Amino acid sequence: MSAAPVLPDRPKRKRPIGWIVAAAVVVVAIVIALVVVAVRGGGSDQPGDAGTAGPDRKAQTVTIGVADKALPYWKTYETLAKQRLNVTVELTNFADYSLPNPALKDGQVDINQFQHIQYLANYNVSSKDDLQPIGSTAVYPLPLYATKYAKPSAIPEGAKVAIPNDAINEARALLVLQSAKLLTLKDGGNAFSTTDDIASHEVDVQPLDASQTANALQQGSVAAAVVNNNFATAAGLPASDKVYTDDPTSSSAAPYVNVFAVRDEDKTNATYLDLAELFNDSAVQKAFTKDYPDAVARDQSATSLQAELAQVEQDAKAAAE
Repeated sequence: MSAAPVLPDRPKRKRPIGWIVAAAVVVVAIVIALVVVAVRGGGSDQPGDAGTAGPDRKAQTVTIGVADKALPYWKTYETLAKQRLNVTVELTNFADYSLPNPALKDGQVDINQFQHIQYLANYNVSSKDDLQPIGSTAVYPLPLYATKYAKPSAIPEGAKVAIPNDAINEARALLVLQSAKLLTLKDGGNAFSTTDDIASHEVDVQPLDASQTANALQQGSVAAAVVNNNFATAAGLPASDKVYTDDPTSSSAAPYVNVFAVRDEDKTNATYLDLAELFNDSAVQKAFTKDYPDAVARDQSATSLQAELAQVEQDAKAAAE
């Protein structure tokens, strides 16, 4: 019987070395890409280290009306807006506070940032407009100055105290004096109180033009004065002469939170909301604090700001009746 035929050996398959090398290259490339994305997306408070969100978004240009365009913090803000949001911010400066709101209403700017809620409420009621806040910036404390006294309680009974006499600042100054326990206001007062609302007082309140309050104190015609920060700086009043400031976290300070404002139809615009939120970035805040060391930053939601505006507008209408 013949032997069974021997089958030939199966030829050995060559290893696909080329494929292995190609696969390795792909894996390395993916790893490198993931590392780059992780590094870029890690975030930082430095403008140059912003994430990659900007290039992935549609490029836009947004015009913001302001009253302090020359200050350095806006450069930081503009840089971050471009890097993180892919938004080119164009600032329009207004030297006259009466101009930014009409410019916003007419579409000359997309957003403005120069006013607090009380000012905005006053404008809306008097102009029959409906501009809305979408983000907060800061409260600028309104100090009570005295050159001869270290605290409000040391001011003699019946002494004259100067306050600004314009509608916007008079009410706030009265609230400051009430908080300092130098007077009381009917029903606790509000953002539209006047000297007619004083219920009781320890001092003689003297309403003056806001630009004259510091001079009156320096000349000795009053014992103390509530002075706006810009006039205090111009007059050279030292910080050591501040004997009281309003509490920026108190309910009475709520109408004086400065805001980003937009037209009512734009209050849900995602880009505008992102721009308002960008102000709270640590890099922007660091630059802002250098420019405004006395300012107290406030981070409030659009919803809470709009509710506060509605209340102040209601007070404004009641005050006008």
